[in-house]
Amino acid sequence: MAAELTAPELIEKHRPTLDQALEAIRTRAYWSPHPEHPKAYGENGSLDAAAGKAAFDAVLGTRLDLGQPGTDDWVGGEVSPYGIELGVTYPHADVDVLLPAMRAGQRAWRDAGPEVRAVVCLEILKRISDRTHEFAHAVMHTSGQAFMMAFQAGGPHAQDRGLEAVAYAYAEQVRTPESAEWTKPQGKRDPLALTKRFTAVPRGIGLVIGCNTFPTWNGYPGLFASLATGNAVLVKPHPRAVLPLALTVQVAREVLAGAGFDPNLVALAAERPGEGIAKTLATRPEIKIIDYTGSTSFGDWLEANARQAQVYTEKAGVNTVLVHSTDDYKGMLSNLAFSLSLYSGQMCTTPQNLLIPRDGITTDQGPKSFDEVTADLARAVDGLLGDDARANALLGAIVNPDVKARLEAAAGLGEVALASREVTNPEFPGAVVRTPVVVKLDGAKPDDEAAYMSECFGPVSFAVAVDSVTDAVELLRRTVREKGAMTVGAYTTDPGTERAVEEVCLEEAAQLSLNLTGGVYVNQTAAFSDFHGSGGNPAANAALTDGAFVANRFRVVEVRREV
Repeated sequence: MAAELTAPELIEKHRPTLDQALEAIRTRAYWSPHPEHPKAYGENGSLDAAAGKAAFDAVLGTRLDLGQPGTDDWVGGEVSPYGIELGVTYPHADVDVLLPAMRAGQRAWRDAGPEVRAVVCLEILKRISDRTHEFAHAVMHTSGQAFMMAFQAGGPHAQDRGLEAVAYAYAEQVRTPESAEWTKPQGKRDPLALTKRFTAVPRGIGLVIGCNTFPTWNGYPGLFASLATGNAVLVKPHPRAVLPLALTVQVAREVLAGAGFDPNLVALAAERPGEGIAKTLATRPEIKIIDYTGSTSFGDWLEANARQAQVYTEKAGVNTVLVHSTDDYKGMLSNLAFSLSLYSGQMCTTPQNLLIPRDGITTDQGPKSFDEVTADLARAVDGLLGDDARANALLGAIVNPDVKARLEAAAGLGEVALASREVTNPEFPGAVVRTPVVVKLDGAKPDDEAAYMSECFGPVSFAVAVDSVTDAVELLRRTVREKGAMTVGAYTTDPGTERAVEEVCLEEAAQLSLNLTGGVYVNQTAAFSDFHGSGGNPAANAALTDGAFVANRFRVVEVRREV
């Protein structure tokens, strides 16, 4: 157990980091306080690789008692996509007991003020960071990410997003001064004089509904945005990915108690198999904020039915890359191959549709026909994943049977340009590992439209032949407008085409990456600089992270007094 710290000690410890985060969101330049390399850990109280693995192993098969009120049962059942039964059980809550207990601590948390709340959140993140190796194994064995991706995306990148949310929350709360002296002249009469005090007050309890694929990366922004703005937070993990968020709740409760606050400000809501408590919780009157990542159908349900809450959703979209021309054909193919392969395409930002003129494209290697582009892309993916060890390190494991079923069905939708193959993982024989499939479709055929105009989550992409670049731009517009997109990519050497694509993305509010041929990929975003989603198209109603993501989690209440 780490030593308890008072509010002044926490401010002294973490205020410099908060100031750096505030500067980073202002400049949008690269910055991160959380090391990406595994070897950076092992000093100053952090766990190195061996200690982190030992800590993860020690929690397997145990009961994770968080000490929260209202526990009426113990639930579990997570099975790793790598074939390991985790055997961890978690508290099941009687919410009629737990929710009032969570509300009880909000007054002191509100009165602590934005700065104290921010540094308490930073202490939570610091202690999570110290256990990054342990959390990496927890993310790996619930999401199916390969270890290095679980380490980076589930560790420092998730922590960065949490800190980013804290910075935005602090900035929005201190935009209004704590107090003001107001004097209005009255001519010959005495002036009117008031003292005014302004307090950021929480909405209530925030509910974080976690996802299976990125439990920490997608969970931390909402969790820390709500906590930093004075709200208690109830974390409802995905049933297949409880452990990373349960460990997060454990750390948060320890830090809150150590800082003199009620640990019940953060609690876990694990569920029995098939219980489906998200709908019940989402419509409780105590729940005033909801953060959700997952399917469009449930996201739409939340937006329509959780009327008492401010709802932030990241749902599904059809991510599109328009391929018109390039002056680095090899780099383009390499970049696309990596983007399609990373984590078996199980990212909300993975490209699905590749719009390619049926007459071909111009490149630095001469003209390339539609068939040549798709064949060359297939070879690039095969080359990237030809070695099984490297394939396992990039692909990870298929997260659930639904993804595997979609992958297998995709081959029947059109002509296969790249067939998926099975990869054996010698360390985890139970893992389901598959390479991507690329299917050729015709943008002019109505029968093909049903496939490419629907999200096919997983390692499935469609090379869609279009009549012209004009048709490609209009199909891009329609796709974003009707289905949404978390990301859009384009390859073109023509300024007019570039302007047309950019205009579509500005009008339809989609994040655009142009001509990526190096080590930056369309499906990756950097905290403090890149916006994840825009909140302006059907894929998501919020962006990670901007002022709008935090500003409506609190309200400002004014108290006026005559002088």
